[in-house]
Amino acid sequence: MKKYISNALSLPILAAALFGAVQSAQAADLPVYKKAPPVEAWNPWMIRLRVLGVLPDTGGSTVNVGNPLIPALSSPNSGLSMNNQVVPELDITYFFTKNIAAELILGVTRHSITGNGSLTPLPIGKSWLLPPTLTLQYHFTGLGAFKPYVGAGVNYTVFFSQSAANAPTFVPGAAGVLATTNLNVSNAFGAAVQFGFDYMLDRHWGLNVDVKKLWLRPDYTAVVNGGIPVSGRANIDPWLVGGGLTYKF
Repeated sequence: MKKYISNALSLPILAAALFGAVQSAQAADLPVYKKAPPVEAWNPWMIRLRVLGVLPDTGGSTVNVGNPLIPALSSPNSGLSMNNQVVPELDITYFFTKNIAAELILGVTRHSITGNGSLTPLPIGKSWLLPPTLTLQYHFTGLGAFKPYVGAGVNYTVFFSQSAANAPTFVPGAAGVLATTNLNVSNAFGAAVQFGFDYMLDRHWGLNVDVKKLWLRPDYTAVVNGGIPVSGRANIDPWLVGGGLTYKF
């Protein structure tokens, strides 16, 4: 009797164990699907913060004056020079596609303007420049972390807070003392080309090197020695050479 009861109690336990083993075997045969990590949405915005060298190339500037008493002012060797500057600069880039983007650079510089050629070393004055430049770029892909680009566009430079030097200076080319007592440089459009690259350290952060050439030739007027009007065109044509950090949103 006891043996019968023992066997009767063992049957459910054995069945449960057998059922569990079958379920485990079936579960082991089923493919395991892991949840895919979320894909981060592509963001078209990029910003860069650079240290920018502004290097004017002022060869070919002109000076016009109708006063024959100061021939240096009308000499074809006369012109204007602007000093180099190093300034911080911010640019904002928007990608229309993975390859096509537009870039706007923002920054201000303050330059000293002097005479060159026959007008050396006459101080002309000082001016702040706001040169926003918009370029359309092509970004090359398929090169890993190295992402070069080329671009072309337009610049509009605003000259503000201008002041004449008003510093009497002996100018050998004029064989006399000259002083600039008034100065006005007109705002001007100019063409721009650029090339550069980003080297991405990770998905968001990278290093940037960028070079732009602007063709900037504003008209200007000045007054020398309190009453001699002078006019001309200043061929500034600066190189903008920058390097800094990239952040891709």
